[in-house]
Amino acid sequence: MSKISLAGSIFLVSLSFNVAFAQKSQLQIARNSVGKLQVAINAKQDAKKQLSVLGEGVKAAEAAQNDNKTKKWPETWAIKAYLSAYISIIETDEGNADRYYNLAIQALDSAKRLDKFQANYRLIDAAAYNVNIRKQKKGNMAYAKGDYAGAFELLKEVSDLLPKDTTIAINAALSAQNIQSYDKALFYFKRAKENGIKNPVVFQNMASIYSSKFEHELAIRTLEDGIKANPYNVFLTNDYINLLLDNEKYTEALHVIESTLKVETNNKLLYFLYGYLQQNKANNSTAELAYNRALGLDENYFDALYQLGLVYINSANEAFKSGKPEERNQKYVSYINRAEIALLQAHEINQNDKATVQLLTEIYTRKNRLDKVQELKGKLEEF
Repeated sequence: MSKISLAGSIFLVSLSFNVAFAQKSQLQIARNSVGKLQVAINAKQDAKKQLSVLGEGVKAAEAAQNDNKTKKWPETWAIKAYLSAYISIIETDEGNADRYYNLAIQALDSAKRLDKFQANYRLIDAAAYNVNIRKQKKGNMAYAKGDYAGAFELLKEVSDLLPKDTTIAINAALSAQNIQSYDKALFYFKRAKENGIKNPVVFQNMASIYSSKFEHELAIRTLEDGIKANPYNVFLTNDYINLLLDNEKYTEALHVIESTLKVETNNKLLYFLYGYLQQNKANNSTAELAYNRALGLDENYFDALYQLGLVYINSANEAFKSGKPEERNQKYVSYINRAEIALLQAHEINQNDKATVQLLTEIYTRKNRLDKVQELKGKLEEF
């Protein structure tokens, strides 16, 4: 009786030893897969061969995780996390890649929890890095599909892990901006800016957000920083000038335009804005020159033609106030004629502009051209 029991005991112990040995062997297979993968990468083997090595390793790691002893070892989970995460970034089938991505996240969580002495930190760090590569891809795909909330949740996690990567920070910020989470967008735009990004879009978007929050001085300073990083960038300069104008900083805007025009000689908008600011200061002759420079670049520039017409009307009014009667009348007629030409050209470009028609009506009234006055009044009634 006791002999059978002894024999039974010996059998059970032997069986238990064999199972434990088998699971340790499975873990060794998984370990070997990590080495084989490195060899495959160094040899620049294709994804198919790498996936074969990875599949064998994950299978072995899963066998080890099902054993009561080896499932408690952090190495088991660290290896599974690393191999699964690697599959998720080289697998072309998105469904399969997602499956391994989820396996990697679960295994990584277990590895971190069990690895109290950080003996497997290299594998864990490598797995986390690969998980985040997959997470970044998923975030970019979500953004492309218009799922900005989903994109932000993924990309912010990647950016927080890799804060010096400016591309990821920008993409997280753009995702937040698209869901109108402006404070979060600013946080990630600032991160990109602080890490040396020079992309003008970052400065433009930051300034736009500050303006929407009525923080105009911050918006102005942001664009100034952007221009320092991108001297004479057309888009940043235009935004900067417009922001100065919106905030009635006309003198500053004028200085910026003057300095920019020394380099940017083919920008019709800058000439127009320079003319407009000079016109507001009653410097009609300087404004006239600026508008004509703009029209030299684009002869059909409606805004420049309209404002030039106004300059000539103002100049005619000024001429009528001083000088000898004969000279005064001659200058007046000359300016009125020039205003007529400019405004007729503007009217030809945009026949539905009511203000142009009104100015032409005023000119023909002064000229006593009642036929033209009636014709134009008829057009006004059609608006």
